[in-house]
Amino acid sequence: MRIFCASIATETNTFSPLRTDISDFRESFYAGPGDHPETPTLCSAVFTVARARAKAEGWELVEGTATWAEPGGIVNRDTYEYLRDEVLAQLKAAMPVDGVVLGLHGAMVAQDYLDCEGDLLQSVRDIVGPDVVIGASFDPHSHLSAKRFNAADVLVAFKEFPHTDFVEAGAATVDLVLRTIRGEIKPVKAAFDCKMIEVLPTSREPMRSFVDRIKAMEGHDGILSVSVIHGFMAGDVPEIGSHVIVITDNKADLATQTARDLGMELFGFRGTTRPDFITPDQAMAKLPDIIATPVVITDVWDNPGGGVPGDSTILLRKVMNSGLQNYAFGTIWDPMAVRICFSAGEGGVLPLRFGGKTSSTGGAPVDAVVRVKKLQRNSWQSFGDSIVPLGDCALIELPDGGEVILNSNRAQSFDPDLFANMGVDPKAKNYLFIKSTNHFYDAFAKIAGEIIYVNVQGPYPSDPKTNGYKHLTRKVWPIVDDPFAAAS
Repeated sequence: MRIFCASIATETNTFSPLRTDISDFRESFYAGPGDHPETPTLCSAVFTVARARAKAEGWELVEGTATWAEPGGIVNRDTYEYLRDEVLAQLKAAMPVDGVVLGLHGAMVAQDYLDCEGDLLQSVRDIVGPDVVIGASFDPHSHLSAKRFNAADVLVAFKEFPHTDFVEAGAATVDLVLRTIRGEIKPVKAAFDCKMIEVLPTSREPMRSFVDRIKAMEGHDGILSVSVIHGFMAGDVPEIGSHVIVITDNKADLATQTARDLGMELFGFRGTTRPDFITPDQAMAKLPDIIATPVVITDVWDNPGGGVPGDSTILLRKVMNSGLQNYAFGTIWDPMAVRICFSAGEGGVLPLRFGGKTSSTGGAPVDAVVRVKKLQRNSWQSFGDSIVPLGDCALIELPDGGEVILNSNRAQSFDPDLFANMGVDPKAKNYLFIKSTNHFYDAFAKIAGEIIYVNVQGPYPSDPKTNGYKHLTRKVWPIVDDPFAAAS
């Protein structure tokens, strides 16, 4: 048996002021054939899983390129076509194969390509023909197009948000592909459009119990896999919104009915799934009364994981004007300021302008006399089993004693070790300010006295009612109160 494996992944915020090109992929993660590390990345866990299975079971794995760019703006057309054609050429050279396994994100949009993953999967299908098994893993913050659904035999999305199960999803994808090739199963899939755009964290109810239940359904009564596509509200594509995918062992009616039942149940959760998002002023008023520390305060929308720059200064300015003491802020993306800090050296004191460079809605730059406390080349943070590069980083101390980490590689806040790796003891701080919607939760909840979600309005398109989608033609909630009635 011979399996080809590759991964091209990023999440595209079509409203972002940024653009994504090949340098973003190479800066974040790029591994040529055979060069994938032993540790997985968010979307390339199929590599490490397939390696282990191939070694244990004696079949041949042909590795193609694996690459990932931090979420950002629309991908340059030449970049997408270069990466796609590189992988397709590797596949052609590997032929004949019995199966293809791809690690994808599912929300990539390039210039002139609203459905990059659909284009890639259909191109793979055109090469291998109708009888070769194709499987792909997806991030749930993706889009489900008919093209990608029809081109693949197996589609599996991570179930958890935060995505603590990306390795498990990769393992499930590889396993279903292998079982299909061996004739042990005949996967039949169905999808249901929930007609809604919503944030669906699984770290709280009602999603927690829902995910536990769909996990328990797998492997019983002919159900092989259940995936929930949450959708990505910052991606202006026709298929935006939540979907449910069910794969059964040759039971088409069961797949269709189960997907519909679960999809309508998910639709019933609309408006109840988000944590309480409070305003910056409400947060500043609340913080002095909280005794249990550290308090973790997250800016949910200036989140580089959602494709925005991550250099908003709005919340930091509130903090600096509030009189709060003993706080750390991580991170603000500003490669130019980092470069200046490296020139000053550790211990250097200088007037520094930082943040607020890439968007008119992200606040003005901060001007302050700062002390450079620590400089670190190629700093990083953890995200489960993966390592997330932060690039060159500078820890600066503000006049009020607050500390801010400036980074040169955009990344949201995943783990307290982003502070520890820069010499800040996160447990010793009263307040930790971070930028993430919910991926931080699993790691930061272990040390937090309390967690506060702050709704800082800025460059992220956080309200579907006012986002002004150009490619959305379906009726979806919350733009329409009852999209199912409207559609009928």
